[in-house]
Amino acid sequence: MTYKTLLFHVEDHIAFVSFNRPEKANSLDQECWTELKTVFQEINELREVRVVILAGEGKHFCSGIDLQLFQSLISSQEESCEALKSEKLLKAITSLQTAVMAIADCAKPVLAMVSGACLGAGLDIASACDVRYTSEDAFFAIKEIDLGMVADLGTLQRLPRLIPQGYIRELAFTGRNLPAKEAQQIGFVNACLINKEELLRHVSGIAAQIASKSPLATRGTKHILNYSMDHSVADGLQYVATWNASRMVSDDLKEAFRAIAEKRAPQFKN
Repeated sequence: MTYKTLLFHVEDHIAFVSFNRPEKANSLDQECWTELKTVFQEINELREVRVVILAGEGKHFCSGIDLQLFQSLISSQEESCEALKSEKLLKAITSLQTAVMAIADCAKPVLAMVSGACLGAGLDIASACDVRYTSEDAFFAIKEIDLGMVADLGTLQRLPRLIPQGYIRELAFTGRNLPAKEAQQIGFVNACLINKEELLRHVSGIAAQIASKSPLATRGTKHILNYSMDHSVADGLQYVATWNASRMVSDDLKEAFRAIAEKRAPQFKN
């Protein structure tokens, strides 16, 4: 499928997705939100894809929701009834939430490659990824507080699981910038590279390692990790035991053991 606001291609089992509105600092208009959900639904169905890299074209990763779209959502004159206006706004917010959830729900690992600004909805999106990497010029901010509203696309739900409570509350209450180095220090990002070129090299290397593993095991590992976040250790152990009992005897497992015996790299099927 061809996209207007995104760049998308697959190479060596790695899906590369980039926001492609650099002249607008990769702000997200309605078409971009729609395409973001669609591309991750497509990725879920592509068996050749084993891992995803999400980035932004140009200087910035994503500066958040397009202001024209935001203004249109809150100032609609189509309805005179306040209750109907509220209902329409609720549907719009829920629609944007489902686009971000498409990233979090992707069965394949999603690596965020962040340079420049990652603001508002951009931070919602980065938080929905499995792992984040940055260049030194990157910075994050919960900008919704400066617009007089509560962040509503996932940052306030996901960040408390990723960074200490004191940090998330300070960032949410002040809207201040979180520089890349500080984000690495508190564990929000895994690595901070000197520039975007080194960042791409590093993240591509990580993605290649993931892509070389059993796709069945990788998807299963992500699923179990996600399940364990919302359940007790006992529940998680029972769930993974049931999972492996039904899936362990796979072609991937047989190929892994053959490769070990033959002292070669395994060749897993999609």
